[in-house]
Amino acid sequence: MKNNPFWKKLRDYFSIYLPKQRSSSEKTIDTSHMAWNLLLRYLLQERGMTAGALEFESFTSELLTAFLDRMETVRHWKTSTRNNRLSCIRAFFKYASCTCPEAYVVHEDLRTIPLKKGIDSSRVVSHMAKDVIASIIGCIDILSPKGLRDCFYLTLMYDSAARNGEMLGLKLSDISTDNACICLFGKGSKPRLVPLTRETMAMFAKYKTSFHKGSDRSSPLFYTMHKGQKTPMSDDNVARFLKKYAIQTCSQNPHVPENVHPHMIRHSRAMHLYQGGMPLAVLSEFLGHEDPETTLIYAYADTEMKRQAVEKASESLPLTDIEMEFPAWEDADIIGRLVRGY
Repeated sequence: MKNNPFWKKLRDYFSIYLPKQRSSSEKTIDTSHMAWNLLLRYLLQERGMTAGALEFESFTSELLTAFLDRMETVRHWKTSTRNNRLSCIRAFFKYASCTCPEAYVVHEDLRTIPLKKGIDSSRVVSHMAKDVIASIIGCIDILSPKGLRDCFYLTLMYDSAARNGEMLGLKLSDISTDNACICLFGKGSKPRLVPLTRETMAMFAKYKTSFHKGSDRSSPLFYTMHKGQKTPMSDDNVARFLKKYAIQTCSQNPHVPENVHPHMIRHSRAMHLYQGGMPLAVLSEFLGHEDPETTLIYAYADTEMKRQAVEKASESLPLTDIEMEFPAWEDADIIGRLVRGY
């Protein structure tokens, strides 16, 4: 396979192009790795192809469509996942087509595969009210070490509106006690500074005393012990303890959603800041949105602010002074005759 142009390009794509020339984030590279691992496994195990025989011409739009359909059936991919994996695979052929004419032909063929349309949920924001957030965090027993860790994690996540991936990637040095702020690394490893409240900083002091005595500043802020070493906490762990506390809170607060997930904390904080009067432009910077248009979802989704605006605009309208004339079909006898047909 050393002299196979396809394998050589694929190796260069992951070892040179993405990490060094494009400076892609680890998450972007991992997502692309996953897409290609699944595709190659499908070709070798289910289609009976051999690795040495794979070349650019092996990849056709019909073959790739069959792969995507198969993954939807077996792995229950959502429409967004299917489209994302398709984009990852096409991105490689776009890169390879610059120097390999045979890859250009394949790239043009794969471009004919349409992105699949799904339910448009772009303007739906799953969030929780302030009292629900307070109930979930308030039910945690901070007298236990794990309880203190979990409480500080959710408090910091809400205060900073951080993504779960940003939280898990934090180091001890990323929180500044001098400026009371946190440095978050968003998509594409782009940093942003977010101010923290006094309450969060006070909890950080307690957490640091319990979990980071003598720790190096480069230590992961949230960790689990593995073979005597501090390793960053996993997203599965976060989802697990958040779900546990949400279930505990259900008996006291009936408004706790059924499926509480970490990103809902970020959405909730963003919605509360918007409802509190933070301009969308500032909110966009606070959340680390590369495209300010993304932040508009909170304006679209906030029905309560729309209701208040409508009620305020309707205050001067003399609607209560209008004598309402009810239509004839309010008469039960007329409705009955209509149903009977005479």
